[in-house]
Amino acid sequence: MANRFEKAPSEYIEKVVYLNRVSKTVKGGRVMKFSALMVVGDGKGKVGFGLGKAAEVPEAIRKGLEDAKKNMMTITMSGTTIPHEIIGEFGAGRVMLKPAAPGTGIIAGGPVRAVMEAAGVKDIRAKCLRSNNPQNVVAATFAGLKSLRGPEDVARIRGKSVEEIIG
Repeated sequence: MANRFEKAPSEYIEKVVYLNRVSKTVKGGRVMKFSALMVVGDGKGKVGFGLGKAAEVPEAIRKGLEDAKKNMMTITMSGTTIPHEIIGEFGAGRVMLKPAAPGTGIIAGGPVRAVMEAAGVKDIRAKCLRSNNPQNVVAATFAGLKSLRGPEDVARIRGKSVEEIIG
């Protein structure tokens, strides 16, 4: 008999960034629930995050994965790193992302590291500047990644050739 929490192997990299037990006080005592912040990526530049809430941990994780798969986006990469330095902001979360030379690895804190590993970025330096709340840090990382522009994009916007932009 198959276990109802058993999951089929996925083509995506799935990471639990943060599990939180929350409680609500009702007349009969406390009601415990769980929230799971999940990051999903294909390791080739597609990545998404989602939040799942449920009475059981596996159910919260499953809901988080579904939410993450709905909110996937493609990021601009140059080789194994990002094209330029950027600061992503969301709420009080602020994350600085800096490109790094090949072989550097992922130098980043927990939530940012999970996003980078799922996205397939191999070399990057990152720093959380204000809030350490995992939800805001992940959202700020996504805001930064979303606003990255490669030389092709910049050249197209400015009406110049890629050679003129790179110099």
